[in-house]
Amino acid sequence: MPGGGGGGIAMTVLCWLEIDADGAIDSSARALPVADRLARSANEDLVVAWFGEVGSIAESDLLKMGADKAFAVASPDLDGYAPLAWARALAGLAAGLPGEAGAPGGVPAVAAAPVSAVLAAATDRGNEVLAHLGAITGLPMAANVVSATRTGPGECRLIRQRWAGSLLEEAVLDAQLALLAVAADAVPAEPVPAEAIPAHPALAGAGSGAVSVLRYEPELAPGDLLVRAAESAGERAGVSLATARVVIGGGRGVGGPDGFAALEELAGLLGAAVGVSRVVTSEGWRPHRQQVGQTGTKISPELYLACGISGAIQHMAGCQGAKTIVAINTDPGAPIVAKADYAVIGDLHQVVPALVEALRARRAGAA
Repeated sequence: MPGGGGGGIAMTVLCWLEIDADGAIDSSARALPVADRLARSANEDLVVAWFGEVGSIAESDLLKMGADKAFAVASPDLDGYAPLAWARALAGLAAGLPGEAGAPGGVPAVAAAPVSAVLAAATDRGNEVLAHLGAITGLPMAANVVSATRTGPGECRLIRQRWAGSLLEEAVLDAQLALLAVAADAVPAEPVPAEAIPAHPALAGAGSGAVSVLRYEPELAPGDLLVRAAESAGERAGVSLATARVVIGGGRGVGGPDGFAALEELAGLLGAAVGVSRVVTSEGWRPHRQQVGQTGTKISPELYLACGISGAIQHMAGCQGAKTIVAINTDPGAPIVAKADYAVIGDLHQVVPALVEALRARRAGAA
């Protein structure tokens, strides 16, 4: 068994993955490389966990993640998002990951593995649950982490974002259990490289390379379940703003609630999510959950098409993780035009319908 950072005792890095119907969400996939590098820095195991039943993540995907063990946290009481209950479950795992149950022939159970770090994506849920976990354990939580390395027993050297990602801070976290929320736009969403998997200590001697997936039912108190949230089918449908590969943004220039119809149509053709600036939510045109910005959602798509958005500092802090920004604006002096990779100086009410028409024509020609 690989030696960890605690005097030769085998240790484990636990990465909690948020899931949807297709498996781990994109932002969690971005947290995995940070967890993997932390585990490698101290020759520790990499273990993943999620809230759901066994089979929620395909074994082939778990192999790509470089994990040799996974925990499906499930309970009849966990039928929705319950932040305190989820944190309580992670606290139970962090106290020592249970091993395989003893065999009928008297073979003893595998000893519990101590956990040195718990990582999760810095999504709304990730931040909330880790904050609860910090309160339960009495330990600090480091937010917006982009890199973590074990430098000694109970010590991690971190690089994390500050001031909405405008600067990076080097810090040392002194805690026997490191609680790290990984910035969603910090690392490209990619699996552990295939060539690196055989050398990963978690897979040493694994033979078939199969991933052991155990069902874990946490012990919960009634008070842990006082706050629960359930998503409606309508909320679950569509593309998540935080993880979308393409985002169509709309600002004051859209003109009003009705002006978003064309943006919705374009988003549908591109498989994109619709985001908005703060003024749009302030005017009540669109809900706050669609706001992109420092006080909204930080996005990191491959393409951000900003329509009628001036580009205030608060908004740019939320979209600076985008790989390519294209601005459509009538004002060539708008701040977002200067920061965009490409700009179309024109009326979005003419440009967006033209884009929609061109995309429909291209699809019809390809059919």
